[in-house]
Amino acid sequence: MEQRFEYERFKAVSPAKIRDMIAMAKEQLTMAYAPYSGFYVAAALLCRDGSVYTGCNVENSSYPAGNCAERTAVFKAVSEGKREFSCIVIMGGNAGKVEAYCPPCGICRQVLREFCRPSEFFVILAKSEEDYRVFSLEELLPESFGPEFLTE
Repeated sequence: MEQRFEYERFKAVSPAKIRDMIAMAKEQLTMAYAPYSGFYVAAALLCRDGSVYTGCNVENSSYPAGNCAERTAVFKAVSEGKREFSCIVIMGGNAGKVEAYCPPCGICRQVLREFCRPSEFFVILAKSEEDYRVFSLEELLPESFGPEFLTE
């Protein structure tokens, strides 16, 4: 029932596409490099042209030098010339076991904000292909600062 309500808010992507993206993120979860925290995260980013870029978290012994899954996916897409995104799927958990929804950190929310209109970009927090929640970025990052503040 909840998913039907969520889908009504988010008609840009079909439930089948969302399930496919969740499966891609789940596969990417095995690629995470998290020897320090043991918390594995993966993401699948849908570009407006239909292409999908995945990412996983990559930790580093110098903690600030690590990178989150969401930013890895965004940076991969941007490095291939993509700048317009529709949604992102995020999943994660201790030792790669997904037992709860895994929301993006503040830095990742801001990086996503750089490339979208917050009311039109959706963040899908997934436990499985059947169990997920959909939020607009605007809900997760209200009153946000974006590129339009820096243009004339």
